[in-house]
Amino acid sequence: MSIPTERFVNAIKEAKEKSKPRRFKQSIELIIKLRDVDVKRPENRLNIGVPLPHPPPDKPAKVAVFATGDLALKAKEAGVDAVIDKDGVAKIASEKKEAKKVAKTYDFFYAQPDMMPLIGRYLGRYLGPRGKMPDVLPPTADVKALVERAKRSIRLRIRDQPLVMCKIGTEEQSEKELAENANEVINALLKKFELRNIERIYVKLTMGPPIKVSLKR
Repeated sequence: MSIPTERFVNAIKEAKEKSKPRRFKQSIELIIKLRDVDVKRPENRLNIGVPLPHPPPDKPAKVAVFATGDLALKAKEAGVDAVIDKDGVAKIASEKKEAKKVAKTYDFFYAQPDMMPLIGRYLGRYLGPRGKMPDVLPPTADVKALVERAKRSIRLRIRDQPLVMCKIGTEEQSEKELAENANEVINALLKKFELRNIERIYVKLTMGPPIKVSLKR
């Protein structure tokens, strides 16, 4: 069960109206406060990618793949933002500043199975805290489909607070598109939690005030 689209539309419209014009394109942010969710229990934590029906046209997620040989070639052909081989892992790890930059720059990582121990050893300390340890990429995987999905996705995380914060688009997108993106996030959460676990929902622009989304039944 999703939230009626018009409720998001109304809240997003109000958020846009109450935000002062800026010299940069502001993001639309979604904030979801949960209740009766004990985040100390591992099963209540979350770290997933959610593909949006209307991703920002000029802001696709950045994807990097750790691979060699044929898998590296497939990744390049699929249009990933970076392909990193075994030597590349060691080189990045040798420079703390570069390792932090890589962890920050890319939104999603994939890796061929035999590179996972190497990545864990050298880059785990940088990728782990950001929830960005790579997903395993089997040799038979449809790399192009995975990359296309990742580029349309945002990351949802629940760690030490029962709270989800994510960007669902930019102010230039229509209220309807943004509302449908917001509901995609809600639907992803409802695969793990129940509607009663959602206490409050807000939308806001980067520099604007949060606007509450009505949850009245």
